[in-house]
Amino acid sequence: MDKSSELPDLNIGVVGHIDHGKTTLLYKLTGKFTDTHSEELKRGITIKLGYADLIIYKKGDEYSKTKQPGFVPYRYISFIDAPGHEMLMATMLSGAATMDAAILVIAANEGIKPQTKEHFIALQAKKIKNIIVVQNKIDLVSKEQALKNHEEIKKFLKGTIAENAPIIPVSAQQELNIEALLEEICKIEIPKRDTASEPLFLVARSFDVNKPGTNIENLRGGVLGGILKKGVLKIGEEIEIKPGLNFKKANQSVYQTLVTKILSLHKGNESVKEIRPGASISIETALDPNLTKADSMSGCLVSRRGVLPEITYNVKIKYELFNEVLGTDEAKKVEPIKSKEMLMLNVNTTTTVGVVEKLKDNYAELILNIPVLALGGSNVGIARNINGHWRLIGFGEIIQ
Repeated sequence: MDKSSELPDLNIGVVGHIDHGKTTLLYKLTGKFTDTHSEELKRGITIKLGYADLIIYKKGDEYSKTKQPGFVPYRYISFIDAPGHEMLMATMLSGAATMDAAILVIAANEGIKPQTKEHFIALQAKKIKNIIVVQNKIDLVSKEQALKNHEEIKKFLKGTIAENAPIIPVSAQQELNIEALLEEICKIEIPKRDTASEPLFLVARSFDVNKPGTNIENLRGGVLGGILKKGVLKIGEEIEIKPGLNFKKANQSVYQTLVTKILSLHKGNESVKEIRPGASISIETALDPNLTKADSMSGCLVSRRGVLPEITYNVKIKYELFNEVLGTDEAKKVEPIKSKEMLMLNVNTTTTVGVVEKLKDNYAELILNIPVLALGGSNVGIARNINGHWRLIGFGEIIQ
């Protein structure tokens, strides 16, 4: 078996408008269907973040998603399938916090839609500069339509972070031109990883991996899924999870920090002794699996004991607003932030809502409903409720 732990790795998000073929593309690349949540299967859309991984093999200038004679393992890619539906923007932003790069999927037969624009601006808000555009469903249009759609995409990207992004015509369904996509993925530079700092793990999902009826002696501990932003974590180390367990006490919402031990570490299907920053990882802990089921720990941060700051309901951000609101059929100008208005903030993999208490220049102080760990410099996505939908209006960073 090829060892994923020994290969350079990347976290790549797959984003775009609903039904443009993101999940199908991932299935054809990795053989994994990421829509495993029962409601997702029923409705045919991605609701939660999906994960799949792939080893890309190389032989000279050729790339393959399967092992073939003469090809050697070259890159380990961890994919994050972000929901395309407009109501799920917060989930998409949480996923963006864990991405090194992104594939923006645009269906050639439909072109650039409201959520295409909104997802693209979310990548900008999360400062993701490595973007590949997949012009999907190329088999459903004529050559003339494909060329016209290609020009529309070029025009859409002009003057943005992705002005020179490659545009790869693909049919995910027919598996056409997949090798060209693999080649572009392998051109992405591996980011410099910080292994010297204290560890910081972002929890994007959490699970109970035990099947009903498992004997007590065979029970596995609660599992945390996400990425290590910096530092190193090893089996046997004691870790702290914040904000941690949420429960009601005297009608108040209370958060309790959890302290536990790392029992095992997994990268893809492989068990490893330690993890470094890079691809998506799962951590089996000594926690009761009841505490981690149904993504109850998503949005938490993990580090060694005593490293993380205290949780806070007050946050100060330096922000920048977009010129217009995207995601709606008609573009609207972004109005200035007002005192006492409610905003949705996405910090790392946490989504919270807060009221603006103070405003000065492009600084805002908010009181939050759900606490965050205010790490200085953390990237923040800012959304406003417009006609019953949270719409991304800007981005910023936490000031300590």
